Amino acid sequence: MLFDPTREPPIELPPLAQHAGACGCWMHQRRRAAGWLLAGTAGAVAPWPSVAQDGVRGDVGRQSRFTNLVSADQVEQAATQQYGQLKREAGGQGALAPETDPQLQRLRAIAQRIIPFAAAWNARAKQWRWEVILIRKKDLNAFCMPGGKIAFYDGLLARLQLSDDEVAMIMGHEMAHALREHARERMGKTAATRLGAGLLSSLFGLGDLGDAALNIGAQLLTLRFSREDESEADLVGLELAARAGYDPRAGVTLWEKMMRAAQGAPPEFISTHPAGPTRVRDIESALPKVQALYADAPRPPKVYGPPPKPAGTANP
Repeated sequence: MLFDPTREPPIELPPLAQHAGACGCWMHQRRRAAGWLLAGTAGAVAPWPSVAQDGVRGDVGRQSRFTNLVSADQVEQAATQQYGQLKREAGGQGALAPETDPQLQRLRAIAQRIIPFAAAWNARAKQWRWEVILIRKKDLNAFCMPGGKIAFYDGLLARLQLSDDEVAMIMGHEMAHALREHARERMGKTAATRLGAGLLSSLFGLGDLGDAALNIGAQLLTLRFSREDESEADLVGLELAARAGYDPRAGVTLWEKMMRAAQGAPPEFISTHPAGPTRVRDIESALPKVQALYADAPRPPKVYGPPPKPAGTANP
């Protein structure tokens, strides 16, 4: 059976004590707001903030026209199916972290702070049913699939001993890929190449191109982005994290750790990314544009910190 988001609501929040049905206390107001943001409740008016057009907006180009060749709904549907399959496989292997896992709760708390700023980059994010899972594998990997389907591997958290700020940099980066619809762009380019220019004039109803997109969607978990996509995701991710109250300077320390981890063979997470030193320089150049956003943002109410360091692991 395919994963059904209407039957499996994402990111369950622990229940509050029961009050009268229309209780307006501050606890229920905050809980309802968080539920709208993370579960995409139909018909709810989520408290999406009004975001000023500053930060790195001027450094990010317009969305590729290739995204117009593939339906966003189809791509997000394919992502939901693949994400559901990933969860089932991880659960069958005993690798899916339970709801009580402290690091899963940490990831969800960080996501909950960043998500309200997503719609400024893509209006569809208001309707996405955001989810976050943690997979217990040693891989240095994380991703956000179209539609807000986020996964982290605990090897990334434990082996690199990532701070909350550094996790937020990765979270923002991966969310930026989904918000900028890089997967949809790649699918559009691939589908256009396969079908040939002679068919493009008849594709306004998608037709065969829609089928091609869904076939490509089966490979979403192994999709590789271009270096330009990765650089753009760095910029957008820095801004998202800074607005959420996470120090964007952690982008530098994060990639210094990743470069040390990449000695020998690069981990999957950075296999298609720009070279480490170049990436650090680009992030440092962007910091003045996001530092003011961080300075004005409320700080997270709780600091979680990394999981216990695996035995025999060198300092990241």
